[in-house]
Amino acid sequence: MTSTYDSRTSVEALILDYNGVIGLQPPIAMWTRLADLAEWPDRHLPSFQDAFWAPRNAYDAGQLSDLAYWAKVLGHHPGPRWLRSLRDADTAMWTRTDPRVLDILSRARTSGLTMVLLSNAPAHLSNVLDATGWRRELMDDALYSARLGLCKPDPAAYEHALAATGVDDLGRVLFVDDREDNCRAAAELGLRTLHYTGQPAYLEQQLPVLADSTGS
Repeated sequence: MTSTYDSRTSVEALILDYNGVIGLQPPIAMWTRLADLAEWPDRHLPSFQDAFWAPRNAYDAGQLSDLAYWAKVLGHHPGPRWLRSLRDADTAMWTRTDPRVLDILSRARTSGLTMVLLSNAPAHLSNVLDATGWRRELMDDALYSARLGLCKPDPAAYEHALAATGVDDLGRVLFVDDREDNCRAAAELGLRTLHYTGQPAYLEQQLPVLADSTGS
């Protein structure tokens, strides 16, 4: 786990990744169900995951429709009903959240911390996440790659998120992501970063506002 956290400087805003930070990674059972829905030959999960990820960046960036994306994964166009089943099962894999992280963010929100979501996510998943209670209650804004037309680690994605925080001092903005390359790109712009590896307590330690609010 790496961090450019400086305890001498207060955090005024968080820019948060979704999947791998707030959102839980899907278990094998969900991957298997999606592979079954895709009628993947011999239920060979590694090859299905390779096919799933190969065009994902373009899908996340809004360059592919649901139909175009799944046609690339499957090698042929699925019918409308099949497409909806695939899209809905795909979306369900990424909507499970970590209650421990949400608790930390809820307390940080109560303490007045500005929070912006910055997620690589296709259009349908973006709409689903926007409709959740935690998104409406915790986030000042949410920026998704499909709407921006670009994905992290493109520097422009971070610049959009920074503008949404309203904080001018980059040293007072903490970027949290589970991917080291995304953190590296943010650090190159001057953001403080936390490479999140699944330990909520470490995230909490980076937020002095929580200690201040409890008087500890």
